[in-house]
Formats: sequence, C-alpha cells, structure tokens
Amino acid sequence: MVSCTIDGKTISVPERTTILDAAKKAGINIPTLCFLRDINEIGACRICVVEVEGYERLLTACNNSVKDGMVIRTNSKKARDARKTNVELILSEHNTNCAICVRSGNCTLQRVANDLNILGVPYEKKLPINKGSKHFPLIRDYDKCIKCMRCVQVCDNIQASNVWDVVNTGAKTTVDVRDVYRLEDSKCALCGQCITHCPTGALHERDDTDRVLDALEDPDKIVVAQIAPAIRTAWGEPFGLRPEMATVKRLATALRLMGFDYVFDTDFSADLTIMEEGSELLEKLSHPDANKFPMFTSCCPGWVRYIKGHYPEFVPQVSTSKSPQQMFGAIVKSYYADYLKVDPSKIFCVSIMPCLAKKAECALPTMTYDGTNPEVDVALTTREVNRLIRSEHIDVAALTETELDEPLGLGSGAGNIFGATGGVMEAALRTAYYLVTGSNPDPDAFQDVRGMDGWKEATFDMAGTKLKVAVVNGLGNAGKLLDALKKGRVSYHFVEVMACPGGCVGGGGQPIHENREMAATRAPWLYQQDRNMTLRFCHENPYIQAVYRDYLGKPLSERAEELLHTDQQGWNMPGMGD
Repeated sequence: MVSCTIDGKTISVPERTTILDAAKKAGINIPTLCFLRDINEIGACRICVVEVEGYERLLTACNNSVKDGMVIRTNSKKARDARKTNVELILSEHNTNCAICVRSGNCTLQRVANDLNILGVPYEKKLPINKGSKHFPLIRDYDKCIKCMRCVQVCDNIQASNVWDVVNTGAKTTVDVRDVYRLEDSKCALCGQCITHCPTGALHERDDTDRVLDALEDPDKIVVAQIAPAIRTAWGEPFGLRPEMATVKRLATALRLMGFDYVFDTDFSADLTIMEEGSELLEKLSHPDANKFPMFTSCCPGWVRYIKGHYPEFVPQVSTSKSPQQMFGAIVKSYYADYLKVDPSKIFCVSIMPCLAKKAECALPTMTYDGTNPEVDVALTTREVNRLIRSEHIDVAALTETELDEPLGLGSGAGNIFGATGGVMEAALRTAYYLVTGSNPDPDAFQDVRGMDGWKEATFDMAGTKLKVAVVNGLGNAGKLLDALKKGRVSYHFVEVMACPGGCVGGGGQPIHENREMAATRAPWLYQQDRNMTLRFCHENPYIQAVYRDYLGKPLSERAEELLHTDQQGWNMPGMGD
C-alpha cells in the first residue's frame, strides 16, 4: 500500500494504482476522453493531466501510478489551463455542428468541452476532407475523429478484426482503414463495437429510419415489425425506463402508435431456428463419418462475416440455417402472406435488432424470397428505433402494454435467451434432448453454458451420447478457438459464436453508455423472463407446431430447406474473389 494526497484528501491504495483510480477512490472525478480500461490506456488525448508536486511537467492520470507521499492536484490552474487548451486544439479539427450529430447529448467530447466551459475555439478550423461511404452499414465521419485510438484497440485486441489503423505521419496522422482504401472493401465484420466505444460521432450506423417512415406512409404497404430478444433489455435505457418497465409489449405499443400494422416477436423465429439448426446437428451426428465437426451456429451475421473473411476454410462447417431475422422474413413473405391472402411484395418487413451486421445480412443476394426481393426490407438498430420514438414525440413513460400479434408473436423462453451468449446453445440443447429422448429435460439443465466468460466448454449426456460443446463471445475469442481447432488442441461437436462481447445484449447497435459494458447487466433480464414463462421449449410453441403442420411439413423438409436454409458460400466477403 502507498499513501498519497489528492486535492487535500489523504488516501491509501495498492502499489501501481493509477492516479485516475486513486482519485476515483477518493471521490474525485478526473475527465478522460481516450481512456478505455484495459484496452486503451495510452494518454493520447491528454485531457486527464494533473499537477504533481516535484514534477515540472503535468502527468496523465490514466497511465501514471501513484507513489508514496505523492501530492496531486487534479484541478489546479496549470492542469485546468492545459486541459482546456488540449480540448480546444481537438475541437479545431472537429466538426462541432453538434445539433445534427447522431451522438449529440451522448458525446464524451461534448460533455468534456461543456464541463470546461469552452464557448469558442481560438484556433483556425482545419477539418479533414476525406469522406466515407454513406451506403455501407458502418459510416465513418472523418471530420469527427479525434484520433483517440479506441476503435483501433477494440477492433484489434477485442474483436481481432484489424480493420482500423493509424496512417500517415506528422500533422497528417489519423485513423483510417487498414490495408485497403475503403471500409466497404475491408474484412469488417460489422460487429459495431468500434461505434459503441467511440467517444464521439465519428463512427455510426447508416440511418434507415426514413425508409421505414416512407413505408408507414404508403397506403399500399403492410408494415410489420419483428423485435429481437436483446432489444427488450435495452431500448428503455435512453429514456430512463427501468428494465421491468421497458417491456417488449410497451415497445409494441410505441410501434403501433407510429403506424406499424403488425408487431411480432423474433423469439418466434428463434424457436424456428432451433428446430432447423437442432435437427441439422442431429442429422450430422447420425452420420459422423460423412461430416466434419464442429458444426458452428449461423444466427450471428457478424460471426459469419468474420469466419468468411478470416477463416474461410471453416465456412463449410457453419450451419446452413438462416438467422432468426431471415427466417422471420422468409416466413412473413410466404406463410404469413398466404395467411393474409396478399402478395408478398405488399408486405414491408422491418427488423429491430441490436446489430449492424443485420443491415448487411438482409441485403445479401441469398436472402430473397423470389430471387430478387428481400425477405427483410430494413433492419434498424436499437438506437434508430429510439430516434424514431423521439421523432414521433411518444411519451414512453405513459405507454401501456399491448399484446404482440399472432401467429408470429409468440416465442418461448428458449427463444428469448438467444440474446445472451450461450442462449442459442442452451435453447438448442433443450430441444435436441427432446428430439433424441422424446421427453423434455429440466429447462435449466444446461446452465453450464451461461455466463460472460469469453470461451466456455461443456459436455452433456444426450441419452448415452456425449455431446461436447463450446460457447464463445467476442470475435477475438472466436479467433482463438478457431486457431486451437486448426492445431488440433480442441475438438467439439457444436459451437455457438456471438460476435459481440456478451452476445447480442452487448451488440453494436445497442444504446451507448460511456465507459460501461452493459452486457452483464442486460443478460440476466432475459434469463429472468425465461424463468417466468410457462413456454420454455422451442418445440412446444403451438405456432411453430402449426407452421410445420400446415406449411413446412417437418424440419429439414424440402420446403423448409428452400425457405429457412441458405448457402453460406453463396456470397463473398471483400478479397475472396468473384
């Protein structure tokens, strides 16, 4: 332990504690901009500078440790003036048109500048002239980048995608795409973690809300929405709604106020995914000599993009089952169109997802119902839906609950936990056990696959057959697992992969909270909802049973293969050839 004095307060902290953490323990806030704990502790922005007795120069608090007897002043005139000058220099190269920025009101730079009472910039403005594509799901605004390096570190060290890098030298040094000239030509998985860790609006998703509003105004369109499991854990956060109040049924009410004709639950198509993917796994296990293991889940399009871009040799082992988003789109443009007795082209399908990669997925040439028209017309992130709610002046605190529409609005608890890492695996195991034995297991029998650990393993007895599975979340962990498979160090039958740390609850399209990872906070709500539901098995969903009885026949039938499965090699990532 060492003792130090910070702003007149004497405290004791363990050796090697940073000044930033020591000050926090003392109840003293030191502003930061580039800092991300354990990821980006480089002091690049120099906003956290403090004055220390005996040192002529100011020290950055985020990466300098306290020493015994150190006397620190966090807000002296010298530190405050330097901090203000540093922010003003950053603002001189930053587009400060905050009123029309997607991060206005939720921008770290904006908050820091306001706290420093900066009312003008005394330096000449020099904004970058580079422009990113406005059509790619991930958009980079060069004139809002503050060169903090957060995106580089998250992409390299957490997601192992290596999309961003520092380019040029001297005054022209900036952050840009690595190896290629355009982001859309990179191997970006579109996980969106660079967005949720960017302190400004330099990175954001393509906004598709106008397309939805146009469809809502079109009298010839039947506009339907599907709400992903992870949305119900997060959509109320920006409005200050408690999780128990921010239910999927209240969101359904908000969507109907906007003009949506029908509101459904992606839990339904998550149940459908398990029926197909679980059957696919059991079919492979029944012919082990003819198949290569493990079989990988396919419900996360960010993961599919990653494996295609970085480990293409494993693509044949990815399940052919479409994601729940796309299965829903396929069913709504076929089975449900028949149910309504309308032409599929009249249905405009909107998916509300915690994810950017879903925007790219629904635009794939392999995701159409007739070879041309998309199964899902628009995928919106949670943030986009929140912006729609604000633009419609909806008072979320006054919303009452309304039931989701039938027959595609009912999902099981197993489908509900899809939004958390391990949820897909657990849901699959519940139904696989039933398909093998003819009886249901305890719905909580497979809890070993739960939790925030980046790489989990478990072995389960399925009626005498030992099934070895693994669950990984975060693409960096996926890369480690794939490397271990290549070297023969591990072997599994079935592997679930989610691109985002913590799974979809930590998705790149979720509400942003500065320096807070929310997945571990959001996931328990999905499990609590599962426990409170009477329907906890995908195969017991009566509407899933009806779809198979009246339309699909059985899992892996010819019609099910046509509608609910895809060719994972039917499209290419950049650099893979034509």
